[in-house]
Amino acid sequence: MIQIEALPAFNDNYIWLLQDAESRRCAVVDPGDPAPVLEWLGQHPGWRLEDILVTHHHHDHTGGVETLKAATGARVCGPASEAIPGRDLALKDNAVVRVLDTDFRVFAVPGHTLGHIAYFSDQPATPLLFSGDTLFAAGCGRLFEGTPQQMHDSLQRLAALPGTTLVYCAHEYTLSNLRFACAVEPANQQVLARFEEVSRLRAENRITLPSTIALERLTNPFLRVEETSVKEKADERTGALNPTPSAVFAGLRAWKDKF
Repeated sequence: MIQIEALPAFNDNYIWLLQDAESRRCAVVDPGDPAPVLEWLGQHPGWRLEDILVTHHHHDHTGGVETLKAATGARVCGPASEAIPGRDLALKDNAVVRVLDTDFRVFAVPGHTLGHIAYFSDQPATPLLFSGDTLFAAGCGRLFEGTPQQMHDSLQRLAALPGTTLVYCAHEYTLSNLRFACAVEPANQQVLARFEEVSRLRAENRITLPSTIALERLTNPFLRVEETSVKEKADERTGALNPTPSAVFAGLRAWKDKF
């Protein structure tokens, strides 16, 4: 049974550490900084880092890969269409990679970057999703390389996963994302309740992750672009009618970029 722990890095990144206590094997997702992982391994003698999973090429997700690979011999898995340092296994859409005796399916989710991938497994009792910088708790990543249509399609693909799926994204952005969600849907009681809860957690310096797909469907404006109230707010902000869900998404993302 996989246990998951967050290793904080930089100002707001999380490196996800997957652990199999029985075999004392572990894996990490998006190690932008090697230090937190090496520190954990130093505090847990006898454990072996077996795999490094990478979602996309940005340095805050890959900066520690080569150091960790050199120190542990871990296999590096990452998107086939991006330059990932030390990569051993190039992953394309719908590939399956086995990590800690668990199969993870790869989803191509372009938008934040063109080659961004996510890792999903429905083998545990509660499904797991490592979404990198595509789907955040109550938000989504900026469009550095892809188009609004690509990101909208990527988010809809993730939103279609089982509602119980635990969402492990790569940054502690939840509070700022919910401030924006409150602006988009000021009458959404689920958004307001989540904002209150997350405000309390952050005041106590506590992590707000993982989320769930079900919670994101209720409170993430970027997954709610077909809701009438969300479309009307996007139309108001852009000063024009947004005829398609991807156009609503584009309006919301442009607004969030300046929020």
